[in-house]
Amino acid sequence: MKSRANLSPFVAVFASWAPKLHAHYHGALRKVENKTGAKRYFPGSAFAAATVNLGPAVCTFVHRDMKNLAYGMCAITALGKFDHKKGGHLILWDAKLIIEFPAGSTIFIPSATLSHSNVPIQSGERRASFTQYSAGGLFRWVDNQFKTDIQLQRAPAAYRRILAERAGGWTRGLAMLPTLQELVANV
Repeated sequence: MKSRANLSPFVAVFASWAPKLHAHYHGALRKVENKTGAKRYFPGSAFAAATVNLGPAVCTFVHRDMKNLAYGMCAITALGKFDHKKGGHLILWDAKLIIEFPAGSTIFIPSATLSHSNVPIQSGERRASFTQYSAGGLFRWVDNQFKTDIQLQRAPAAYRRILAERAGGWTRGLAMLPTLQELVANV
C-alpha cells in the first residue's frame, strides 16, 4: 500500500494550480462513491484511474487519449534510470514543444486534446511511466444521473434536458481551467 501512495501526493499540485477543475473531478468521484460504494485507489485523489507502464523502455507514439475528459488533465510521471538529456523527452506536438522529462518528474497535460509522445531512451537504460486520469464517460454517466445515454433515451423528457445541459459543456469545462492571471497569482 505504501508504494502506491508515494506517487499520489504529486497530484496535490492539481488542486493548487487548477482548483475549479480539481473540484469538478473530486465532486464527480464523490458522487460515484456515494452512489456505488466504490472506493478510490488513492484515497483523496481526484483521478479515477491510473496506469503503470513498466517497460523496460517505455516510449509512446504520437497520440491523444481520446477517452479522457476532453477539457480535463492527465498526470504523467516518468520513472526509471535514463539520461534525460539524451532521451525520454516529452513532445507536445500541438504546442510545438520538446521538454526534458527526467525520472521523478510529473506533468499535467490535457491529454485528450493535446497530441503527445516521448523520445526513446538510450540502449541499456530503463524507463517506465505512471499516469493518472479520468475517463470522460465517467463524468457523462454522473451527469446522466448514473445512466448510460441509451438508458437515458428511454426517458425522453430527461434525455432532452440532459442534452440541453450538455450544449454548454465545453464552455463550462474551459471555464474550469486557470487563466494566466490565476496561474501567475499562484507563483
